[in-house]
Amino acid sequence: MRTIDLRGRELSPADMLAAVPRATQARAEALDTAARIVEDVRERGETALREQAEQFDAVTGHDVRVPEAHITEALTALAPDVRAALEEAIRRVRLASAAQVPPTQVTRIGEGAVITQRWQPVHRVGVYIPGGKAVYPSSVIMNVVPAQVAGVEQIALASPPQADQGGRIHPTILAAAALLGVTEVYAMGGAGAIGAFAHGVPSLGLDPVDVVSGPGNNYVASAKRAVAGVVGTDSEAGATEILVVADADADPRLIAADLVSQAEHDEQASAVLVTDAAEVAEQVASAVERIAAATRHSERVGAALAGPQSAIVLVDDRAMATAFSNAYAPEHLELHLVDAEEAAAAFTSAGAVFVGDQTPVSLGDYMAGSNHVLPTGGQARYAPGLGAYTFLRPQQVISYDRAALAAVRAGVVALADTEVLPAHGEAIEARFTA
Repeated sequence: MRTIDLRGRELSPADMLAAVPRATQARAEALDTAARIVEDVRERGETALREQAEQFDAVTGHDVRVPEAHITEALTALAPDVRAALEEAIRRVRLASAAQVPPTQVTRIGEGAVITQRWQPVHRVGVYIPGGKAVYPSSVIMNVVPAQVAGVEQIALASPPQADQGGRIHPTILAAAALLGVTEVYAMGGAGAIGAFAHGVPSLGLDPVDVVSGPGNNYVASAKRAVAGVVGTDSEAGATEILVVADADADPRLIAADLVSQAEHDEQASAVLVTDAAEVAEQVASAVERIAAATRHSERVGAALAGPQSAIVLVDDRAMATAFSNAYAPEHLELHLVDAEEAAAAFTSAGAVFVGDQTPVSLGDYMAGSNHVLPTGGQARYAPGLGAYTFLRPQQVISYDRAALAAVRAGVVALADTEVLPAHGEAIEARFTA
């Protein structure tokens, strides 16, 4: 991992943003490619999806729309310990997601004047589950459960076909879908799947969705940007990011283990340590090298750690570390600090905050109850992670009786005249004249 030394420098917010390690070129290239793939699916539908499956997944002649029998078979074959873990994760995520549904609020503006604020679920959602380098049944849970809690009526799921599964989706993903009662499943991957959800594919019986959600690589995240305005999307949950803020009392071994754990997702994954303790930085660098070399996906991990998106950042003090973290706005933020509980309030921009060295990102990936579909690329400065609220629309319902309308009659007419929109006022007056 490279080292970025910011010590002894006075950095403006713009300087801090410029110092953030990002693989910006990779993202720019992904956006252009993803847009072309999405447009191809819009124009040519299933034909484009099958060509993309051959090109990217080495799969031909597969069932793009997954037969329900395949889903049932996968659940039947699921190992008991994996099933138990998935069911417990479902329970935990369902509990946490329920807290994200706002109650209906009724505001009485005056006698006979009522505004009701209610939250309506979208009708149809398409959830994307990555495949290829790893298997993500946990992402099935993280997407489907919040949508169900929100009250979504139709949920479609897509994941890439696997060459080593005879063109089927990985059975563990299918089994997770079965546990959640999802039967509309498509073997399609990457940006093409996002395009299919957005535009529909009539030959497959795939109707367009209202919202697309789910994590993926930079191409999947870019495809969401390409379909924005056609459908709603969650945040662009692209290649994973972890930023660890550590002080002199932190355990370098645990930090290194956590950096490597996220780097194994993808060669584009970002792993960043920010610390004001030079000795900890040196020890983490050494531990990362040792752990990365020994892990199963060492080649992938090594590529991620050596990339421009990963670094060890040296800062002067806690204040500078906090400012850097908030500028970076990481997907996952770990606080390895002696006062982590108290310090957490100052870290305002992160997809999820993991407090203390016994709360690793891996916990959030599976069993914390929090959602692991989170904004990347700095979007945590303004965008939330996935939750039940992703699938809800706030809606105001206004109800005035005649007396309540009469009370504001003159005011509405005065404002309408001021804005030179007399018909607005006339619409009010029509209710008080024969």
